[in-house]
Amino acid sequence: MGEEFTHLTDSGVHMVEVGAKPDQKRRAIASGKIFLDEKTIKMIQSEEIKKGNVLTTAQIAAIQAVKNTSSIIPLCHPLSLTGIEVDFDVNPTFITCTCAVNTLGKTGVEMEAITGVSIGLLTIWDMVKAVEKDEYGQYPDTRISEIKVLKKEKI
Repeated sequence: MGEEFTHLTDSGVHMVEVGAKPDQKRRAIASGKIFLDEKTIKMIQSEEIKKGNVLTTAQIAAIQAVKNTSSIIPLCHPLSLTGIEVDFDVNPTFITCTCAVNTLGKTGVEMEAITGVSIGLLTIWDMVKAVEKDEYGQYPDTRISEIKVLKKEKI
């Protein structure tokens, strides 16, 4: 691991200069899980959630988040994205979100993939929170976890 902080200077912080690097096809894949009550999962699958189609809405939100990553994370470079794929794997007690992002550029897209997963999972939570709350308005079993980069590569 590098010992140098690339975004720090004597006068503060800066966005790292990548202009001299050649354009390269790059891909990153990230995933994460949201744990929900089995009843909630069944409601999602049968499209009984009153806010609408949970997974389609989360998919759109994840794609939009990927496209706006540099606006959310202060020192992240704006990228020319060439493709975004967001998929969900529904299990009895959790949903896995996987986000793959492609670019042709000078820097990697792992932050975009992580952002897509995070916002996809948060959107699911937002859409199901009415049925996930307990009698005290709390979410004792709902949780998002295991957000990680599965792969980062130059293609």
